[in-house]
Amino acid sequence: MTENSLLAGPSLRRLRKREGLTQAAMAASLGISPSYLNLIERNQRPLSARVLVQVIERFDFDPRSLREDEAIGGVDGLARRMADKRFADLGIDREEVQEFLAAAPQAAAAFARLYDKSHPDSERADDPADLARQAVERWQNHFADLDHAAEDLSDELRLSRGDISVALIDRLREKHRLTVRILPSDVIPGLVHRLDLHARQLQLSEMLGGAARRFQLARQIASLEQRDAIETVVEGANLPTPEGRERFRENVTDYVASALLMPYSRFLRACEQTGYDLAILQRRFSVSFDQLAERLTTLQRVGERGLPFFSARFGRTGRMVHFSAGASGAAFPLEGARWPAWATYAAFESRGTMLRQAVTFGEGEAIPRHWFTIARTIEVDGAACSARRSIVLGLEARFAGELADARGVSLDPKDAVPLGVGCPRCGRADCLTPAPPRLAAQNLR
Repeated sequence: MTENSLLAGPSLRRLRKREGLTQAAMAASLGISPSYLNLIERNQRPLSARVLVQVIERFDFDPRSLREDEAIGGVDGLARRMADKRFADLGIDREEVQEFLAAAPQAAAAFARLYDKSHPDSERADDPADLARQAVERWQNHFADLDHAAEDLSDELRLSRGDISVALIDRLREKHRLTVRILPSDVIPGLVHRLDLHARQLQLSEMLGGAARRFQLARQIASLEQRDAIETVVEGANLPTPEGRERFRENVTDYVASALLMPYSRFLRACEQTGYDLAILQRRFSVSFDQLAERLTTLQRVGERGLPFFSARFGRTGRMVHFSAGASGAAFPLEGARWPAWATYAAFESRGTMLRQAVTFGEGEAIPRHWFTIARTIEVDGAACSARRSIVLGLEARFAGELADARGVSLDPKDAVPLGVGCPRCGRADCLTPAPPRLAAQNLR
């Protein structure tokens, strides 16, 4: 079945019942046989474009309802919930999750709603960061219209030639009458950037490095020139709180800035030509490692897909502070996981060194999945302070054979490091790589 195949049996069945039609009557209206309609309703045949057009034309039908599973984050969102330790004894694997969602999307949504309300962290249900993360998850961190718009703008500005910073600064000056000024950190304390419309200035902190400055320039252009498109995406997310909508708006604006600096087709072409060589990609597009890692999780354009990476960011205490699953299908808990055997943590002791490791993990899955991961630290520059973070990129090992950075690493599952379920839920007294007591104590709070 091709990637464009659409299984929409439950939606079509509900529409038929709402209209009070038999399968024979609806099939006649759509110009197909009753047996074919029966197969579609049972998800044994995809809903073709021709039949979909007939459904839209003949019935009061909103095609967006076919993506109702996006409200719970699709398969990835449902798999993340099923990974709860309360279901561990059931051995629910990803295939079962896919079957459940395809066969009964509304029942899956009901389960997700009940789970979210009953989860120990349900008091954080309206946390802006969680709401924004869930919204990004629905789109698998790919916003097609925004990506195309950013790509067109990048071509217009000729960002593939010359000094990118100069082109971005010229755009702000010529189109928006804004000048860029670098200020001492004590002039804009606690900030990395500030837009002063009275002075017609975009003010940037001196603490920002070159890649971070370019990102802020691109971000300001995205905010000014793609405001309506960004708002359309934000409104479409239907987030319940203003704080959640604002956090999601920030995420989407960051997405457009990234797409402007790394325009989709040129970026994907460079990835494929270099074997996704991270060092070359960083230099070619003048971006930081964390900016590159996040962009690699967005390559889901229909007909022009890249490899399905996930990326994550960890603080020095070992707590995950950001996670982008993209189309990887990785289900990693944002809270409570500590895997000291993972190179992600060792990266803090090897400042700036790229550490490569094959691991297995997959909470809630009958068979843990085999991943190739790359980790290194970055220094996060800010107006108030600087902090070190560990960035990890991950890709299923079956896709990693052609990666430049995977050369010399065994991709045999037998050689992978099993990460298990994380320290808080492991309970092994004889662990060879125990979490420090400080980390364990944090998990018990």
